[in-house]
Amino acid sequence: MDLRLAGQGALVTGSSSGIGATIAGMLADEGCDVLVHGRSAGAAAAVAEQVAARGVRAEVVLGDLTEPGVAEQVALTARDFGARILVNNAGPFAEHDWESSRPADWRAAFEGNVLPTVRVSQTLLPSLRAHGWGRVITIGSRAVRTPLPNMVAYSAAKAAVVNMTTSLARHLAGTGVTANCVSPGVIVTPSLSRMFEQRTGGDEAPAEAPEGGREGGRDEAEIVAEYAPNPSGRLGRPEDIAAAVAYLASPLADYVNGIELRVDGGITGTP
Repeated sequence: MDLRLAGQGALVTGSSSGIGATIAGMLADEGCDVLVHGRSAGAAAAVAEQVAARGVRAEVVLGDLTEPGVAEQVALTARDFGARILVNNAGPFAEHDWESSRPADWRAAFEGNVLPTVRVSQTLLPSLRAHGWGRVITIGSRAVRTPLPNMVAYSAAKAAVVNMTTSLARHLAGTGVTANCVSPGVIVTPSLSRMFEQRTGGDEAPAEAPEGGREGGRDEAEIVAEYAPNPSGRLGRPEDIAAAVAYLASPLADYVNGIELRVDGGITGTP
């Protein structure tokens, strides 16, 4: 299907690895020029090279979005790049429960997931509004609906992101700019594998493998049943999230606004 994205420009924050890199690649497959963002010059350059190999323009912008002024500068670079699509993907997660979490942990969760989204969006919005068309797509989490007991601060921060998305969509009414959120379920990424390794000593760590295959020496179905039971019966892949983002970024989604699209295999159930 042609998503009618050829020639559009996109900034994907946190796109030097994982889900963000896959989103960047899929947007490039649809003809988007992509501004790759990350903190590691080498990792970001490698993704940009892969994006450019699709025949589109690819550039790199670096910076820690939690540092003063960096998010605004990244957004201004995106404006000059011609980005009409903003994918707010950057956002760290850490494991803390109600007993172990401290004020600094809550502060870090919000400073890493909420404030960069606000700052990048606020800075780029005048350009999108002036153009009369644009997309703001923010990556949430299944923890929005089902807070994770071992990630309480992260869960709350991601819930704020969804709330902000609804608010932004209403604020942008009539401008041609939409705001939506994609909330992933359990997605097989290097960061998820590292988390499993820390918990199990490496014996049960999911690795990126073909659908229905074995994950780190265990059958994927076993891990799903134990860690992430869902009606789809499998773990998610970065491509699942990237496909949802590409659709919401496209003109085909002009009438989709202010939603949280859960791409989680049904793990959170119905509203």
